[in-house]
Amino acid sequence: MNYNTEEINQLIKNRRSVFPKQYTGNKVDDDIVKQILENANWAPTHGKTEPWRFFVFTGDGLKSFSKFQSDLYAEKTKAAGTFDENKFQKLLTHPLSASHIVAIVMRRQETERIPEIEEVEAVACAVQNMYLTATAYGLGAYWASGGVTYWEEAKEFFGLGDKDKLLGFFYIGEKAIEVPEGVRGPVENKTTWITE
Repeated sequence: MNYNTEEINQLIKNRRSVFPKQYTGNKVDDDIVKQILENANWAPTHGKTEPWRFFVFTGDGLKSFSKFQSDLYAEKTKAAGTFDENKFQKLLTHPLSASHIVAIVMRRQETERIPEIEEVEAVACAVQNMYLTATAYGLGAYWASGGVTYWEEAKEFFGLGDKDKLLGFFYIGEKAIEVPEGVRGPVENKTTWITE
């Protein structure tokens, strides 16, 4: 099978994070989101463990998601005396700008035969497939890892076990902006070739 390598190169170079405030608010077709997840499912996976799990919020589910994370934030930070009203409002309102939000989970295998870091890396590869697919469809996407992402208390909402990891939330929406060109330093400055 032959592929148009120049198109693939351009797709990779044109992938950008597009934040929820940069979305139109229009709904993306569920079939496109299903294709994004199907492509995520084809990420590399050591030992064929396929550790990625996805929870998709859309429609009124976005309200459930925003309530879950803002309520958890308020509960935990008020008890610690670190509550910030602006952050609370952001957690409450930003999800409603997206068409879909996908919670990204690493499900730890019971045998723990594969090192945990390799399972996290496999999930990250799945997310890159999601990013590239969203880009190919002309959509905005953003992998958010702030808010309640790494809080143990957030696991219960998703029915996660002690060794499972919540790795963030993947926002998907129709872009309301033109995405600027990216900038990267030369790969030659980051590469060492050993030839003998």
